[in-house]
Amino acid sequence: MFFKKKNTQEVWIIAGLGNPGPEYEDTRHNCGFLSVDKLSEKLNISLNKKKFKAYYGEGKADINGKEVKIVLLKPFTYMNNSGESIEQAVNWYKTDSAHLIVIYDDIDLEPGAIRVRPKGSAGSHNGMKSIIKYLADEGFPRVRVGIGKKPERMDLASYVLSHFSEDDMKIMGKSFAAAADASWCIINKGAERAMSEYNGKKF
Repeated sequence: MFFKKKNTQEVWIIAGLGNPGPEYEDTRHNCGFLSVDKLSEKLNISLNKKKFKAYYGEGKADINGKEVKIVLLKPFTYMNNSGESIEQAVNWYKTDSAHLIVIYDDIDLEPGAIRVRPKGSAGSHNGMKSIIKYLADEGFPRVRVGIGKKPERMDLASYVLSHFSEDDMKIMGKSFAAAADASWCIINKGAERAMSEYNGKKF
């Protein structure tokens, strides 16, 4: 069990959803992991620590004249149990859901598109269902990365666990970077500004 520690510093947690292990690398369901990797590069925060059933890293940033702690998180609970890891991190850093950003894949958006939302339901996404269940709260910002609809004769599980082709990755690499930038925009300028800057565009 992780107890809340005393914390007077503002903390933002950016969690990317996915499945751990080499067999899941570069799969459609790992868009969250791949986007957090881009943010790790952008902020020079290494995800080289293990806690909260996740790989994570910490850094500091000046946000509007105030020093803020930034936590990047990649749960290794597997997608359907993502909430277990994220609840532990939220409790440990004594932050609230408004300072949690979750990045994940979305079959209802075309590849190359992202969509920012300040809150909302899980839809059909099992990782988000788990997070909302554990937090008992859906009032946290999220960045959805489009992967497109599954082929007609392919079941959904097989599709989201399939690997991106080289051509796919040329498109998706830009959307992972955009998702990382959108997350950073939420922290610096708020979710509404991020929505106006990133929603409806294809990267």
